[in-house]
Amino acid sequence: MLNTTARQNTTPRTVLVVEDEPTLATAIAQRITAEGWTARVAGDGASAVQAASQLRPDLVIMDIMLPVMDGLEATKRIVAERPVPVLILTARDDEADKVIGLGAGADDYMTKPFQPAELIARVKSQLRRYTSLGGMYQNQTPAATVYQTGELIVDDASKTVTVDGEPVSLTPREYGILCFLTQHAGQVFSISQIYEAVWQEPAYNSENTVAVHIRRIREKIEINPKEPKYLKVVWGIGYKMEKLPPKQLG
Repeated sequence: MLNTTARQNTTPRTVLVVEDEPTLATAIAQRITAEGWTARVAGDGASAVQAASQLRPDLVIMDIMLPVMDGLEATKRIVAERPVPVLILTARDDEADKVIGLGAGADDYMTKPFQPAELIARVKSQLRRYTSLGGMYQNQTPAATVYQTGELIVDDASKTVTVDGEPVSLTPREYGILCFLTQHAGQVFSISQIYEAVWQEPAYNSENTVAVHIRRIREKIEINPKEPKYLKVVWGIGYKMEKLPPKQLG
């Protein structure tokens, strides 16, 4: 069952709060609505997947430990259907949990207990970043810009990616990294530079976060992720997108 609270705002946003502890879920929803956004609450992973499909929220706050379906599996299913920023909540300050969460398709994480003000700051930051990544949540059409290296094509107007003519499904964060590197094909960027360009904030302990997203991108665009053709590591420096000529016909 979904609980709903809302207040009018000149820029309406819908945040899906997935939390099985009623007191905490209510507290988060109240803070969300205090910002003028709409808060919807789901108490288990399966309900969250259904709610995300129906509501098409602008952001999902996802607890990991959930009944029926855990938060990691729910995150995978939600972002597979439609790219949407996901902020995961974990009860343990465990680096492995965070990496697994990012690997499931989440974009950020917070460790319980947390300060409500920090949660709202993270939500605002996520919404701001995704808006700046090209209008995924805006009713506007940006100027057509297409970047290509080899048979990898990034169309920044439609936010689509193809490899050898086949569409590639990416989360918004994965898309942001891929678009940035493809736009600057041939250039080498450090992890901090990639993080600051895509996340639009100072890099702090960003190594695992960027590395997990890079690995997932490779799994989607490379024939053999262990021997990448496009997205390559430059040891001791960072990553680069190879600058390749398009395949010749005939």
